[in-house]
Amino acid sequence: MKKPRPHPRLPSLAMATERLRDVLTAGKTRWRPALPQHSHSAPPPPAAGRCPHPRWRGPQNGRWVPPSSNMVSPRPSLHSVVMMAAAASASRGLRSLLLRRLAASHMPHLSYRPVSSSEELSASQAKEHNYESLKVTEAGDHILHVQLNRPEKRNAMNRAFWREMVECFSKIAQDPHCRVVVLSGAGKMFTSGLDLMDMGGELFQPQGEDTARISWNLRHLITRYQESFTVLEKCPKPVIAAIHGGCIGGGMDLISACDIRYCAQDAWFQVKEVDIGLAADVGTLQRLPRIIGSQSLVNELAFTARKMMASEALSSGLVSRVFQDHASLLAAAFALATEISSKSPVAIQGTKVNLLYSRDHSVAEGLNFMTSWNMSMLQTKDVSKSIQAALEKKDLKSVAFSKL
Repeated sequence: MKKPRPHPRLPSLAMATERLRDVLTAGKTRWRPALPQHSHSAPPPPAAGRCPHPRWRGPQNGRWVPPSSNMVSPRPSLHSVVMMAAAASASRGLRSLLLRRLAASHMPHLSYRPVSSSEELSASQAKEHNYESLKVTEAGDHILHVQLNRPEKRNAMNRAFWREMVECFSKIAQDPHCRVVVLSGAGKMFTSGLDLMDMGGELFQPQGEDTARISWNLRHLITRYQESFTVLEKCPKPVIAAIHGGCIGGGMDLISACDIRYCAQDAWFQVKEVDIGLAADVGTLQRLPRIIGSQSLVNELAFTARKMMASEALSSGLVSRVFQDHASLLAAAFALATEISSKSPVAIQGTKVNLLYSRDHSVAEGLNFMTSWNMSMLQTKDVSKSIQAALEKKDLKSVAFSKL
């Protein structure tokens, strides 16, 4: 597998323009522009500012141009710069996708073929991660991309999903190479929640006649399902949720256990459980009030099962950023993951552990826990390496931190 390119410091607009031109002309991308289709017997119709002769020169920068044409690329937006930074850090397959999206927005006069779902996730498969309901790929140095991978079922959570989430994130927690995880959904939406067709009988028609024994079995079952999302908090690696389309029912339980939540403008959120006659029981009612901070809003969402759109999710604090579309959402999520992965894993993982501990304890207890934690963690060589880089005005991305 070809090693992913290192993530550079976020470039200026001028640097971004030059790099984009270099990339597009060097043939590093895998796409080809969809040129206008004309018969071989007739020349293409004249267009304003172009030579109507069929033997145009080119392609230059992926476009056929008249011999005397002087093409000047428009100045890229800040969004384009962020996408380029993410593309530079990603693996080869993901980089091809991000550069394609970037070029499409940067050069709107070209028409590009649609990106298939298989192309979007052509990054290399992560070792030791083979699942039925999840797809795990290496998206860059120290970054894993975990994708809910049942697009034909709107990523509904079946029996395999609940089992594989525990297996997947338990492995990630012990993976010394991984430092951060991006979690997203394949297809048109993040997830439609519980797969009632697959799990309805197990949950709502339990076997047996003795009420006490049925209750104990259901208790064991619910506890197992709760662990499928609690495992995200137990994993010391930060988990970034990138949400597009619907995030329904169990999806709310899932993202509430993530550390950072980004979404696209088309995202919407729904605590759906009351509509099927039960209370949400795998994390939403416990975690969402601590995330949003408004008990009144949490109660409203949980009692009514109404949809919360992306703008309201942003204003309420459920998500920290909203992006125009799925492509820019993923680009930003991977750019953030790259930034986090460049820092000391001792510092990042210690920060996550202490943030979660402090959430569930008093300030005094949190400070006491922090004291005990840093008694040992302050002895890491990562501290001296980070300080030395700061004194020498070097980027932390140039510092080689040991695996953890």
